[in-house]
Amino acid sequence: MRASGTFTVTSFVPSDLKPVPEVETRLPMGVATLVKSFEGEITGRSTTLFTAAFDQATGVGTYVAMEAFEGVVDGREGTFNFVHSAATSGDDRANEFFAIAPSSGTGALAGIRGSGGLAVDADGGHRIWFDFEFDAVPADAAQ
Repeated sequence: MRASGTFTVTSFVPSDLKPVPEVETRLPMGVATLVKSFEGEITGRSTTLFTAAFDQATGVGTYVAMEAFEGVVDGREGTFNFVHSAATSGDDRANEFFAIAPSSGTGALAGIRGSGGLAVDADGGHRIWFDFEFDAVPADAAQ
């Protein structure tokens, strides 16, 4: 199955967290927390741990994000985790990865598994989709 929607970032809070010992590279590393709001066949919100090696001046870098989603996907309500990453040379996306964390779903989303993707439109809008299916889960696990 596939469900799609749009999202906006409603909060982006950089952190001072740095690895110890820190290693200097050409791209500075950073960590931030985000909150996103979703609309469409995917509605709800997510909280995100976002890490990146990124140069603000050139727009070159790579990110890895772990999200905890709560809401509705294709009419099913619950929660689950997903991870995604991509690289950019300034105006593109490459080396993309997107996966729903196995065994992370609750409620009507218990047993969800699969992949998906993100796209940034020319106007700056953000789209998301999940390609998913469900494992059979015991009734007591769907809470």
